[in-house]
Amino acid sequence: MIKYILVVFVASTLLAGCDLGANSPRGFSLPEGDIDKGKAVFVRHQCTDCHTMEGINVDENHVYHISKPVPLGGSSGRITTYGELVTSVINPSHKLTRRQPLSVTSEDGVSLMRNVNDELTVSELIDLVTFLQSTYKVVPYRTSEYRLYQLRMPEKPEQGQKSKLN
Repeated sequence: MIKYILVVFVASTLLAGCDLGANSPRGFSLPEGDIDKGKAVFVRHQCTDCHTMEGINVDENHVYHISKPVPLGGSSGRITTYGELVTSVINPSHKLTRRQPLSVTSEDGVSLMRNVNDELTVSELIDLVTFLQSTYKVVPYRTSEYRLYQLRMPEKPEQGQKSKLN
């Protein structure tokens, strides 16, 4: 009986997590952006003051605004979706890892990332997110390999013969 209750509870919890109502990312989609324009937005808005990224070069005398720049791009154990990237740009305090050094957060745990919501146009945001997404090397989930079976149809008996299935 306890196992049954536990199974029902776990199943209910999982099903409830599938629909977050108004907070659900279901249906969220941005138009296709331009990677090169997004890279220009990244540089123009001085994202390199706090971030490092492969393929974005800074002067050797470049001074970062934080003690340890936050790297962007590269391999990711989880899929970095458009929604996650958009949220990271427009609401950087939304999902901070506890491993981030104190230099990237205020005393109350809020991100020190400059708010660019009033500076970016929607088109620039779309291009920036397209650029950022292109820099992540997403490691796809390894699926199980299943052998393909060939479907064999029973032979039709010739007229006057009995079927082998009878």
